[in-house]
Amino acid sequence: MKASKTVPSKTEAPRTRIVLIASLTSSLTNFRRELIKDLVKAGFDVDAMAPDHDPIVEEELDTLGVRFIRIPMSRAGLNPFVDLVTLAALVRHFLKERPAAILPYTMKPIIYGGIAARLCAVPHRFFLVTGLGHMFAVEPDESAVRRSLRSICVGLYRCAMKKARAVFVYNEADLADIRERRLVDDPSIVSTVPGSGVDLDYYHASTPPLKPTVFLLIARLLRDKGVPEYVAAARTIRARHPDAIFQLLGHYDPNPTAISQGEVAGWVQEGVVQYLGTTRDVRPYLAACSVFVLPSYYREGIPRSILEAMATGRAIITTDLPGCRQTVDPGVNGVLIEPRSVSSLVEAMEGFIEKRSAITAMGRASRRMAEERFDVRLVNRLLLARMQIDDKATTACTDDSQHQPSGGAAAQATK
Repeated sequence: MKASKTVPSKTEAPRTRIVLIASLTSSLTNFRRELIKDLVKAGFDVDAMAPDHDPIVEEELDTLGVRFIRIPMSRAGLNPFVDLVTLAALVRHFLKERPAAILPYTMKPIIYGGIAARLCAVPHRFFLVTGLGHMFAVEPDESAVRRSLRSICVGLYRCAMKKARAVFVYNEADLADIRERRLVDDPSIVSTVPGSGVDLDYYHASTPPLKPTVFLLIARLLRDKGVPEYVAAARTIRARHPDAIFQLLGHYDPNPTAISQGEVAGWVQEGVVQYLGTTRDVRPYLAACSVFVLPSYYREGIPRSILEAMATGRAIITTDLPGCRQTVDPGVNGVLIEPRSVSSLVEAMEGFIEKRSAITAMGRASRRMAEERFDVRLVNRLLLARMQIDDKATTACTDDSQHQPSGGAAAQATK
């Protein structure tokens, strides 16, 4: 799909509007700012749709030349009537604006954005699967209800992504799952990209503090993110290394595995962790930590928080699971641990306390890896190439006949 710079025909004006759909307004500028700028540069009118009101984000989007449209959406709810309201709002917008393309990300925007786009015959439907989420993480003792919900999700994904132009995923496990569960018609349209990327000009490398050793976990406060294991490991380590500091930063989330404010308050009162609250700018907190920790067993894509820590020059401790393991070369820039294992996490963190020189060396390696593999400019070039968008585009993006799905660039997975 290429942005039109040609003279419109007498029968139809060029349709060069692309709609990004998010489940969290702040993610539009936190995670997609550079992509939005590249889309505008390529000649597109960009609409950004999300549910929550955030004046700061909306002002920034306006500065970028992007129109923000607020839509009703419950990020974590399972009420079908509420979701139908979301679908209706998307349909109304698509019928009014007749966009050339959509690019939704995360589960509900993908499902309801994709279905609405099909109903409204939006010609170019791209999907960014940033992680299939906890519903696709198969548990050994999971309930029949969970299995039924997963089956419903599979059906909705299939409906939403039917005849998609391209589907982008962050890791090979999600790629395999999408193909094996037949979430798309043509497996060749699914390809991997190295996460959302990280802006290396925004996140500067800095020298990590060594004494005391400061560990930092940044995540939504969910059990699946490994927060309870982090706290339990901190409790064990502080008994042996009382000067070690364990920090936790992140917002409370309306998720089935959410951690309550009371639990966090109890940990703080116990003196096990320092809760730093929430912030729009994580850079000073990353600069003040020695080692970044994310013991997640959530169904991650590639965690953006790890990429930001790598760009800051921090050693990484994370789980040996899809999405997380892509960010660590063991022994080079960090340590991979067993999921759900407090003892494995304790061993990794104590390793840095007892050998502080590794903090500095691995931090430098993290920055190099961020530059070589996760630069947001590299990621955006891959996305735009596979969407057939560039800043020299001359073909009208509404010319459907020239852009049939193929096994070309979209089939070349980034390893």
